[in-house]
Amino acid sequence: MSDAGPDRKVAGVTTPPVPPSAEQIGLFAFHVASQMSGAVTAAMIHLGDRLGLYRALDAAGGPLTSGELAAATGLVERWVREWAYNQAAAGLLVADTGGTGGTSDGDDGDTGGDDGSGADTRAAGERFSLAPEAAPVLADEGHDMFLAGMFHQFPQTMARLDELPDSFRTGIGHDYDSYGPEAAVGIERGFGSWIAAHLVADVLAPLDGVVDRLTAGTAVADVGCGTGGAVLEMARAFPASRFAGYDISQHALARAAERLAGSGLGNVAFHDPRREPLPADGSLGLVTTFDCLHDMTDPGAAAASIRRALADDGTWLLADIKAYDTFAENVERNPMAAMMYGTSVLTCMASALSEPGGAGLGTLGLSAARAESMARGAGFTRFRRVGVDHPVNAFYEIRP
Repeated sequence: MSDAGPDRKVAGVTTPPVPPSAEQIGLFAFHVASQMSGAVTAAMIHLGDRLGLYRALDAAGGPLTSGELAAATGLVERWVREWAYNQAAAGLLVADTGGTGGTSDGDDGDTGGDDGSGADTRAAGERFSLAPEAAPVLADEGHDMFLAGMFHQFPQTMARLDELPDSFRTGIGHDYDSYGPEAAVGIERGFGSWIAAHLVADVLAPLDGVVDRLTAGTAVADVGCGTGGAVLEMARAFPASRFAGYDISQHALARAAERLAGSGLGNVAFHDPRREPLPADGSLGLVTTFDCLHDMTDPGAAAASIRRALADDGTWLLADIKAYDTFAENVERNPMAAMMYGTSVLTCMASALSEPGGAGLGTLGLSAARAESMARGAGFTRFRRVGVDHPVNAFYEIRP
């Protein structure tokens, strides 16, 4: 760490700051420059998912040359080769270079392949594959650890950079619909496989009496339902209950309607709460909120609406990003803190400040203590954390 900084007082004597050495400056410059690697590789993950490159590698069952991968995906070899080089350099693909060694300082070896890409003769001995542990994460959309879907809306997210300077000046952000329909689909793909694998068996099951109540039949609302993944999953598992999803995103609601039409389910409906608000008569047995409270402009009002909607023996299941009370704790205990604070500027806090006076909690703004305080302020009296194993979210059972 550099000793440079403001003047320091030692035994009452002010000493001038120590200028950083050239080595210190160089190391910090490398640290800054290396941040671009993650951003660029994230863009390449988006392309790998969008173009089916990961799925083709997984389906091959063994290493492929860049030419074979290009043929399998209907793409041009030269572009596929450079993509694969990025992925292998980043440790996302396994590269077998076939003893080709380093690159030449002279002729680049282009032979003018029949696709016009100028295929490199040295590339013929290079093969690329997905490691066994990489396939579930990058290629298998049904696996609960599939993450490539989280990169689905990467272009739309980065496009907000043109507008964010105005947000910094005015204080007003933008809601999720400003990203277009890809944002709703991206969230669906990012969380859908985990919900399908774990929601009923691992999240609802530990809640006191909830599964029995759902089995017997009750009214349920999912607030901030997105494209309806959790609603549809619960509706399939508990046909005697009635489920309503609420969201203000028109893109999400349109996609939810499409999914509902193809599901064959008759116990589900989706609503915009600005036109059809939550009931205020205590008629619901269960309300769920998944990864949305920290995005809301007025989460306290949402908690109060949930309390009015719930029966006195009902349950609110709150799932939200694991967060701690201070910045220092978040950095110390969350290895993804930097990414999450940046994501907050791009999406979460931007949504929570999309209206004047918005709460602006941000991605890491809803600690357990804040969530409990908000719940008690809305009239709930019982709050406990549920022992669900999830890499990002914490789960809370909240009762009147």
